Amino acid sequence: MNEYQKFREQIDEFMQHHPQSPLDEAHRLYFRGLFYYEPSPAYLVMATVTRFSAREPLVEMETSTGDRRRYRRWGRAHFTIDGEAAALTIYANPYEEDFFLPFRDATSGKETYGAGRYLDSHRPGLRQLGEGEIGIDFNWCYNPYCAYNEGYSCPLPPRENWLAIPIRAGEKVFHSSSR
Repeated sequence: MNEYQKFREQIDEFMQHHPQSPLDEAHRLYFRGLFYYEPSPAYLVMATVTRFSAREPLVEMETSTGDRRRYRRWGRAHFTIDGEAAALTIYANPYEEDFFLPFRDATSGKETYGAGRYLDSHRPGLRQLGEGEIGIDFNWCYNPYCAYNEGYSCPLPPRENWLAIPIRAGEKVFHSSSR
């Protein structure tokens, strides 16, 4: 079993049984696991990063419930995927170096959750490799909790993080019925 499969099994266990799961009781009853793309090395990219000034004002990101959350723009990651040049802005908690990468792509609303998916520094998908370089492994991208339960308030990826290309990696759209 590879590290992706092992982690995905742990997430499925959490979703079905943990008291902090975003799934309500009805969804837990029929839950048989989340849906994912097969992991592919094509979606592990090395990006060069242009850092933003630490003095840049915080940005407000709209959420799925219309609230706003404040983030610091940490850096702009430039990379190539499937032969296409792309760039995404990496955000950080205003007071820490917790990285957060919300994005939408050409699969959003079709194969994946319509509002977008996330990568962050709490999972292996986003790793700072050195000054000016970051590893992005889209195989780790996941749906926000609002994909499973509209009671959650989730940051929406800003327009600067909408990719025109498909990212067929990581978690797919949630279906409430079994596989």
